Amino acid sequence: MHPQIVRDIGSRIVSGEYKPGEKLPRESSLCEAYDVSRSVLRESTRVLAAKGLVLSRQRAGVIVRPRSDWHLLDPDVLYWLVQSKPQKEFVETLLTVRRIFEPAAAALAAKVASPTHLQAIADAYAGMEAATTPEELLEPDLAFHRRIAEATGNDLLAYIGNMLSLALRESINLSSQHPNTHQLSLPRHKAILTALQSRDPLAARQATLVQLDETRDDISHILHSEISIP
Repeated sequence: MHPQIVRDIGSRIVSGEYKPGEKLPRESSLCEAYDVSRSVLRESTRVLAAKGLVLSRQRAGVIVRPRSDWHLLDPDVLYWLVQSKPQKEFVETLLTVRRIFEPAAAALAAKVASPTHLQAIADAYAGMEAATTPEELLEPDLAFHRRIAEATGNDLLAYIGNMLSLALRESINLSSQHPNTHQLSLPRHKAILTALQSRDPLAARQATLVQLDETRDDISHILHSEISIP
């Protein structure tokens, strides 16, 4: 029950059912609703507090924290955020973050990446080339972007790149509904790889921006067409 309670209350907070500044229902009410002991509920509350979602105060109860305090890169919180937003709104939010993060990461990687890191990016691209279905394309595509962040040599950027993978997975799953996803994706990623291997920061930045702009166009086409979206 512990993970279920965390998931249920956490998703309700992120979706806005429990709003910042509001108190959660009384402990006795929640124990009855979930049919659990106070110790189980309190452990669930501690997990939610560690994710920045709630603050437990003696005599005041459990209060939902402001959105600015939420740990949005926590995998659970990020997943709940993805699930709570309308698809178009989520895509716009993610693409805005990607346009800020990925071009700068690619430019830095072009300057400082080690041969080992460059080979890892090339291997991910080779995995994309070898894919024969959108499902097979997903993991090497995700690895391609993670490894660019890792190639910056900056642990914090690598962490952010890894944490963004969950949201990026949802975006790729959506863009893969495009009938020509493989043919469109490969040359865009190849241009980024070539710029990295050439140690050209400006070209790496520009190739990444082009890839993101064209991804936005692909997703817009899907959202405004009759293509079936799972």
